[in-house]
Amino acid sequence: MKKKFAVLDWGIGGIGIYKEMKARSRASVLYFSDTGALAYGKMPRRDLAHRLENVIEFLREKGVTDLVIGCNAASTAIPFLRANGIRITGVIEKAVEAAADEKPARLGVIGGRRTILSRVYRNAFAARGIAIKQRIAQPLSGLIESGDLGSAKFRGEAKQILTPLRNCSHILLACTHYPAAAKTLAEFLPDNVAFIDPAKYLADSLDLKNALSGGDEFYTTGNAAQMKRAAKAAFGVEINEVKMVIL
Repeated sequence: MKKKFAVLDWGIGGIGIYKEMKARSRASVLYFSDTGALAYGKMPRRDLAHRLENVIEFLREKGVTDLVIGCNAASTAIPFLRANGIRITGVIEKAVEAAADEKPARLGVIGGRRTILSRVYRNAFAARGIAIKQRIAQPLSGLIESGDLGSAKFRGEAKQILTPLRNCSHILLACTHYPAAAKTLAEFLPDNVAFIDPAKYLADSLDLKNALSGGDEFYTTGNAAQMKRAAKAAFGVEINEVKMVIL
């Protein structure tokens, strides 16, 4: 049976993963942005799991067999989900593998509030004998979602978040939005600090050989026009049509 892949994120952050998948294969990809819901990082765990299961049911009805959850906050809820026959790959495990492969001397992690406070990265790296320094970077994802990659407000937030990490050798971007603004983020770090973007590592881990080919589909529970603008501004991806969904 042919596989049908979907990428799920709260917003356009997962477009980076979508791009990496398309660079490797002609696989048809369904992209689902859930900006009509409360930000995943702000939802109580039970509410988040319930919301994700509603989205997964929608995807199952669209024929999806393999789901990539690009959102770090949503990935923390994977152990509590009923997948209903869909194979789910989260970003966190692949991000840990990508960072560990770099053998960082001093690793920093920036992510959303839920991601950082869950200790999922701290615990995963501790099991590998890697100490980390974490910073909550919650405001950045919302700004990038709006298409802001370098305003005065963005730079002010970035400077405050990154200054305590200037002595790190590597920084893991634990939110799929952040790579879109890596050029601006780098302004506040020494030149020898390397960013780790898990998107390429995650795309490499997917078995795309037996995937359906054809056109891609884009859905959102939020503002379709804003999604198209943000995807182009952040990742240079032109989306012809975004279909609105009410869940």
